[in-house]
Amino acid sequence: MRYLLIGLTAGLLTVAMLASCNGKKEKVLTPWGEEVGSEDSLPKQGSFTLTDIQSNGELIVLTMSGPETYYDYRGRGMGLQYMLAEKFAEKLGVSLRVEVCRDTLELVRRLLAGDGDLIAFPLPRGYKHIEYCGAKMEAQHAQWAVRQHNEELADSLNSWFRPRMIAELKKEEAFLLSTRSVTRHVYSPMLDRSGGIISRWDIHFKQYAPLAGWDWRLMAAQCYQESTFDPQAHSWAGAYGLMQIMPRTADHLGLPREDLYNPERNIAAAAKYIRELSDRFSDIGNPIERCCYVLASYNGGFFHIRDAMALARKQGRNPNRWSDVREYVLRLSTPAYYNDPVVKYGYMRGSETVNYVNRIIDRWAQYRGFTHGGSTGTMGGSFKGFGDGFGNMKPSRAKHHNRFKL
Repeated sequence: MRYLLIGLTAGLLTVAMLASCNGKKEKVLTPWGEEVGSEDSLPKQGSFTLTDIQSNGELIVLTMSGPETYYDYRGRGMGLQYMLAEKFAEKLGVSLRVEVCRDTLELVRRLLAGDGDLIAFPLPRGYKHIEYCGAKMEAQHAQWAVRQHNEELADSLNSWFRPRMIAELKKEEAFLLSTRSVTRHVYSPMLDRSGGIISRWDIHFKQYAPLAGWDWRLMAAQCYQESTFDPQAHSWAGAYGLMQIMPRTADHLGLPREDLYNPERNIAAAAKYIRELSDRFSDIGNPIERCCYVLASYNGGFFHIRDAMALARKQGRNPNRWSDVREYVLRLSTPAYYNDPVVKYGYMRGSETVNYVNRIIDRWAQYRGFTHGGSTGTMGGSFKGFGDGFGNMKPSRAKHHNRFKL
C-alpha cells in the first residue's frame, strides 16, 4: 500500500509538470458554451452592490432575535427592524432573506465576510471597516450598516429612510398582533347548551377527532379560539377557515388552497396536522399532557416549544410536564432566556401562546360539562394524570351570559 501511494503521488506530479511545461490550460465549457472558471459570478470585493442585489433578486440582512428586531410569528417575520428591511426590499423589488446572529460581533464579522448585504440592527458606533447608513435609532445613537466602500447601497438606504417610518411600522405591528387583524364573524361559543350542541360543525369534529387522537370537544374548543366557528375567517398572516390553516401548511397536508374555506376539509386537514404534531411529541407519555404541547406548537411553533423544553431541562425542571415548560415559554420573551445557548429559534411571544392553551383547555372543560362524549379519540374521558397546575379544568357551567366573549 505504501509503494502504491508513492507511485500515485509521482504520477500526479508528472502530470502537473507536463501541464506546466505546455503552458496551456484546457478549456472546460458549460452546455451553453461558457468557459468554466473564466469569470467569478460573485463580486470580487466580497460584498454585493445595489446593482448586484437587484440582479440576483434577493436582499440578505443580518440581524438578531428580539421583539424590536426580528422574530417568527405564525410563519411570518415580525419585529421593527425586520419590517423596515422588508419595506426596503419591497422598494428594491427583491425578496428578503434573514440571517440571525447571536451578538453584534457576529453581525460585523459576517458582514465583512460577505454573508449578508446589510446589518438591519441598531448597531452602536465604533466598529471599523463598515459604513453606518439607513435606519437610525437616535435615542440609542445606533444605525444600520453596510460594508465599507459599498457606497451605492449606502446611498440608497440613506435616501430611502425617513424617521417617521419607525412610528408608522410600530403602529402597523400593533394592529397585526391584535385580534382586530382577523376578519371573522363572532358566533356563540355554544349553539345549544340544553341540547349539548356546540356548533354547526360538530359532525365533522366527531368524524375527524379520532384521526387527531383527540376528544372532539377539544377540537371544537380550539376551533372557537381560532375562528369563533366562522368558516370564512382569515387573518393578515394568510391563515384561512375554521382552523386557521396557513397556505404552506395546506400544501404540506395535501389540502388544495381552493378548499381552505371548506369546513369539512379544513377540519380534516387540521386533524391530520394535529396528529403530525402529536407524533413529534411522542416523548410526552401522558396523552392529555401532550395535547398542551400540540396546542402550543399549533399557535407558537414546534421549534419554539422545543426551545422551552430545553430551557426547562437545563434548569432542572421536567421538560415533559406542561406546567413546568409553560413557564419557559413565557420566559422566551426575555433576552436572558431567548439568547441562551440552548435556544435555537430565539424570541417568541410566549404569553400569547400560554393564554391560547389556557383558554382552549378551559373551554374544553366547559364543553365536557354540557355535552356527551361520543367519539373521543384516544383520550377517553378522564383528566387523571394531567399534572399540576390544571385544577381549573374541572367542568363547570359558565357564570356569565356574554355569548360573544373570546
